[in-house]
Amino acid sequence: MRKLERKLAQISEKNRIYILSLLVGLLSGTAAFVLKNFIHYVSHFLTRHFKVSDGSLFYLAYPMIGILISVLIVKYVIKDDISHGVSKILSVLSRKGSQIKPHNMFSSMITSGFTIGFGGSVGAESPIVYTGSAIGSYISTVFKLNPNQIRLLIGCGATGAIAGIFKAPIAGIMFTLEVLMLDLTMASLIPLLLSGITAATLAYFFMGDTVLFHFAITNQFNSDNLPYYVLLGVLSGLISLYFTRTGMFVESRMKRIKNSYTKLIVGGISLGLMVFIFPSLWGEGYESINKIFLGEGPDLLNNSIFFDWKTEPVVLLLILVMILFLKVVAMAITTSSGGVGGIFAPTLFMGAVGGYILSLSLNTFFGLNLPHANFALAGMGALMAGVMHAPLLGIFLIAEITGGYQLLIPLIISATVAYVTITRFEPHSIYTKRLAEMGELVTHHKDKAAMHYMNTKELIETDFEILSPELNLGQMTYFIARSKRDLFPVVDDDGKMLGMIKMNDIRNLMFEQDLYEKISVRDLMYMPEFFISPNDTIEVIVEKFKSCGRYNLAVIDDGKYVGFISRARVFSAYRDTMADLSYE
Repeated sequence: MRKLERKLAQISEKNRIYILSLLVGLLSGTAAFVLKNFIHYVSHFLTRHFKVSDGSLFYLAYPMIGILISVLIVKYVIKDDISHGVSKILSVLSRKGSQIKPHNMFSSMITSGFTIGFGGSVGAESPIVYTGSAIGSYISTVFKLNPNQIRLLIGCGATGAIAGIFKAPIAGIMFTLEVLMLDLTMASLIPLLLSGITAATLAYFFMGDTVLFHFAITNQFNSDNLPYYVLLGVLSGLISLYFTRTGMFVESRMKRIKNSYTKLIVGGISLGLMVFIFPSLWGEGYESINKIFLGEGPDLLNNSIFFDWKTEPVVLLLILVMILFLKVVAMAITTSSGGVGGIFAPTLFMGAVGGYILSLSLNTFFGLNLPHANFALAGMGALMAGVMHAPLLGIFLIAEITGGYQLLIPLIISATVAYVTITRFEPHSIYTKRLAEMGELVTHHKDKAAMHYMNTKELIETDFEILSPELNLGQMTYFIARSKRDLFPVVDDDGKMLGMIKMNDIRNLMFEQDLYEKISVRDLMYMPEFFISPNDTIEVIVEKFKSCGRYNLAVIDDGKYVGFISRARVFSAYRDTMADLSYE
């Protein structure tokens, strides 16, 4: 590694970033391949003997066992919170100089592998994104990169992870730009492309043409169906709202259980029962999505107690609706009881089932002939647009991983309508809602990010002549003569600020020498109406400057004088910080 570091030090900064982005893409793509195969083989080993027509009691036990293994690893080996990986990446990007802990290069993979392999109703994408971002963060630390380059390599890791899982480099870039909100500049786009292409190529090398979804367009886009795709978008927006709020509600209720093992038992039993009754809730749900694409939607009832009802459309619809609404509950219980996983796969699952339910309902009750696979495909993109507030990600991911570019128009319509629908009710995605509630979300607002990174204490100016309240006007002229400022704080012996004097307020008295002995500083001073604390954020300070119209504000800490902050210095620092945040 040191030899590589010395060689990289000899090349230009731009080429160094290009090489490192390739390295990050290679490693994050490898991580994606390893985890997906680990989950596949564990799940296949556990369920290979299950009969299609019968339920299995093993469904009751497997999910709890997987969560238990994850809890033990986290509690006794990792000893750190590794849940909600994407939200944690956003939190890291929101804190200047912060980096992802190195153990996340493997800890999320191991724990999520057991959680999902044993039937936990979550996705592997968030752990892989967390892993890829941790790889980017670690490499940036090894090669001593600056903060902007660290953020870029974290984004490259996320891009490589998504590209490696889905063989979809464009979707990986869309994820980084829309969800992580990395700046889209040529300086950042090329490294992201390199990382995404490297990871996707690696996935093709290891897995060939095998893809997650097997989709063949047998029904071309029909413009007569446009109103139904709009309806699907509205429905998906409402389902996204249910997804976000129900998921957070279930997690908040589970958090009330303080003992981790009690939480494990409650969550494990609840999840086991749901999976036993509705086996399609098992794991990520990609097999169920493929069944819908292959025209085998009723097979979602395989291995369940409802197997004999799969040929009854009305009963099938009712059961599918229950599966749709329970998927997010199963997901939230999995993660809040100690399992590790993300929302990516559950979002795709619910989108596909939602699209299938809508098309099946319209066909059954209104005699239409809507293509189930096309509506499931559009539903997946629409739900991603709604849940993640990332319409471009939803459109391009679904188009790339299914080869469904011929259905780009319905994808765009459904995703756009879903996004517009949910934003009327929920301004934040499920990833950003937690951070927004804590006031820590800055990645999605460049202006807020710049102010977040600024340090109030670094802006305080102290080169002011301090006056005692006992001085008279004559004595005060000595301090005025040697001062380079036109403000004079008045402070007592204990450092407490008693007031201040402006040069403009006493200029007409300076030439009245007969008043030198008669007027004291105490007679001239006044306590400022507006002042700030050294602990105030830059946002608070900017708002005070805007509301009061002053050019300087006194800084007072628990009554004691600290200094002044000027409007000019704040906005000068703001411009510099904005320039630093723009990686060029």
